[in-house]
Amino acid sequence: MNEAILKLKQRIKSPRVLICAGLLGIMLIFLSTLSEKQEPQEVDNSFSAEEYRVALQQDIEKTVQSITGSDDVTCLITLESSVEYSYAETEENRTQDKSGERDKSFDTENKAGYITIKTADGGEQALLLTETMPKVRGVAIVCYLGDNEVVAEKIKSSVTAALNISSKKVYICGRNR
Repeated sequence: MNEAILKLKQRIKSPRVLICAGLLGIMLIFLSTLSEKQEPQEVDNSFSAEEYRVALQQDIEKTVQSITGSDDVTCLITLESSVEYSYAETEENRTQDKSGERDKSFDTENKAGYITIKTADGGEQALLLTETMPKVRGVAIVCYLGDNEVVAEKIKSSVTAALNISSKKVYICGRNR
């Protein structure tokens, strides 16, 4: 066993093996950088209020379809406002004493601003802390069996639970066939 290890050490010390191993290492490093050089794509996770409303409507329609067993469902959702953004702010207060022999006075200066960060393209933008989705103002649902009290109550309960709104904000009616 020791002889095999000694032979392996002698082969590794030869210049040919070292050069080949070095070239192989450089080639592997080069190949790994090629796969990483793809431009990183910015993921835009922000929703507009309209996209948010449409996504909610589709979710509610699927839920109502599951309850009624009918694909004939129309849902309309109205929102209170648009998406609200909250940015990191800075505030600087300075107070100067301008006292004389007879008078005492203070000069106060307040400066407010936003914390900015550098973007990939070299520009600056304010640091976003939170993005708050708008609240639901009301929901109107027209569906098959919407006039049935039991089905309407199931729909109303599921919608109020899913959207965390009061039952007064949900209107359900049946569809004429």
